[in-house]
Amino acid sequence: MDEEKIKQGVRLILEGIGEDIHREGLLETPDRIARMYRDLAGGYTEDAATHLAKRFHVDSNDMVLEKDIHFYSFCEHHMLPFYGTAAIAYIPNQEVVGLSKIARTVEVYARRFQLQERLTTQIADIFMQELKPQGVMVLIEAEHMCMTMRGVKKPGTKTVTVVTRGVFEGNDSLQTTFYRMLEYKGR
Repeated sequence: MDEEKIKQGVRLILEGIGEDIHREGLLETPDRIARMYRDLAGGYTEDAATHLAKRFHVDSNDMVLEKDIHFYSFCEHHMLPFYGTAAIAYIPNQEVVGLSKIARTVEVYARRFQLQERLTTQIADIFMQELKPQGVMVLIEAEHMCMTMRGVKKPGTKTVTVVTRGVFEGNDSLQTTFYRMLEYKGR
């Protein structure tokens, strides 16, 4: 990541909107923004496959679902945040991954400038490629600040994207089970 270019860009934006870049409150802003992007856009330097590399053998091939995986990302069109939750279900093929690795996989792709549709697809595809399950289903629900803060200005509007791969494709029974598990709150 080229932090100096980020700093230059921030200075240009501030000047472009009419701010005084020498004002006390803005003097360190370019440095802060550059450090912030090191974290928020850190997904560019990570390979999601590394999180799915360590697997554990299982005798059962029952559905595994991890839900309510909170994430934060940036809309690539407006450079504004979008955030929400992801749910990932897969049918193992004799192997599972550690549960934290599922959330880490979401983080890798979320920490890039994104389209929600692409984010959903990337997660499903890396699971199929690396874990080789019988199938995977990914659902993401997110609020986009480009819809809330600008343009149509509709706070609370949510976008939902779903991707199915393998045995989930066209299988109403498996998809219904997935949706029921999303609603399950325990006893």
